[in-house]
Amino acid sequence: MGTGHFFWVIFYFASLCSASLANNAKINFREKEKKVLDQILGAGKYDARIRPSGLNGTDGPAYVSVNIFVRSISKIDDVTMEYSVQLTFREQWTDERLKFDDIQGRLKYLTLTEANRVWMPDLFFSNEKEGHFHNIIMPNVYIRIFPNGSVLYSIRISLTLACPMNLKLYPLDRQICSLRMASYGWTTNDLVFLWKEGDPVQVVKNLHLPRFTLEKFLTDYCNSKTNTGEYSCLKVDLLFKREFSYYLIQIYIPCCMLVIVSWVSFWLDQGAVPARVSLGVTTLLTMATQTSGINASLPPVSYTKAIDVWTGVCLTFVFGALLEFALVNYASRSDMHKENMKKKRRDLEQASIDAASDLLDTDSNATFAMKPLVRHPGDPLALEKLRQCEVHMQAPKRPNCCKTWLSKFPTRSKRIDVISRITFPLVFALFNLVYWSTYLFRDEEDETF
Repeated sequence: MGTGHFFWVIFYFASLCSASLANNAKINFREKEKKVLDQILGAGKYDARIRPSGLNGTDGPAYVSVNIFVRSISKIDDVTMEYSVQLTFREQWTDERLKFDDIQGRLKYLTLTEANRVWMPDLFFSNEKEGHFHNIIMPNVYIRIFPNGSVLYSIRISLTLACPMNLKLYPLDRQICSLRMASYGWTTNDLVFLWKEGDPVQVVKNLHLPRFTLEKFLTDYCNSKTNTGEYSCLKVDLLFKREFSYYLIQIYIPCCMLVIVSWVSFWLDQGAVPARVSLGVTTLLTMATQTSGINASLPPVSYTKAIDVWTGVCLTFVFGALLEFALVNYASRSDMHKENMKKKRRDLEQASIDAASDLLDTDSNATFAMKPLVRHPGDPLALEKLRQCEVHMQAPKRPNCCKTWLSKFPTRSKRIDVISRITFPLVFALFNLVYWSTYLFRDEEDETF
């Protein structure tokens, strides 16, 4: 065998050995990861019941930074005053007992799925009503342990949280719903929660709510003191603005239409009693049903809401239109009674004049002519006396335009209808001006309590 052949054989075996060593190194790397986990979390080496030390290994409190990612907000319920949210909740702290060798940067972190293997902060949501974890397909939770002893805990949870609401401005209101997180057993001497620096709260970009818009959110601290000590607390306030377009289409416009329909009775003949009564009663019942439906979707609060003012005034206008017809009907019957009385009085006067004329005509023994008791309009003597009186009378006052215009309508019932045609729309327009200027141009402080 020549020297060249011998060289190639040695090169071939060297290549096989290097490949074998590379494979062994790769396998040994995973074995090293297992050894590290056994080394830091093995039996008798780590006690999850003991909290980590403070900064730089001191006996001070353990600091835990919190970060949340809001994935969705499914509903905001006005009746039960609660809202449902799904979020990714993250906590990060340092536990020096979990430090390990990163093998020259090849081990970036170790991943666990069992939270009970390491010490965990006893955080709870103080305004939680219901909540559950997500376990499909696997539990949505992980723990990462970094070489410097830093621990990152992340979990996906769904919560139903209480949200006390002030509905005085409903449906033109803004609501603040809070998410409060606090320590249950560790006081601030042992455990302190902090918001993560930079961006402690993230919200998904395509967040969509059916009747609300998330305007902004604010983070803050809410430490509470009890007779057992002071406990660390974090909170995030979510400011929601109610979408008004839905209520404009479903409530405000229909109520306006009902009020306007009730005014149609002012233009109907006062003798059309069935038509005007049925129109007034129908609009009144419809408006009452609308009001009941609105109140059924809201909690029975002790104060007056903005929607109560609107529906109450609209209901008053519809009821007023029905009462207006009752007044017109009464005035019409009163006018008829007065007209009948005037007619009877004229008949009696005419009968007395005819009787006196007959008496004069039949009295042939009379030696002088008797003047009639009643002067007719064409009597020259009456006109002469009228001219003499006008000389001593003052100049007539300037006529009132309103009285002149109302004099065109001889009966009181007709005048009531004509006045209502103008008064009702003007008063309703004035109410709208005051209502919208009051609730739309209010201060931000009044909206958020």
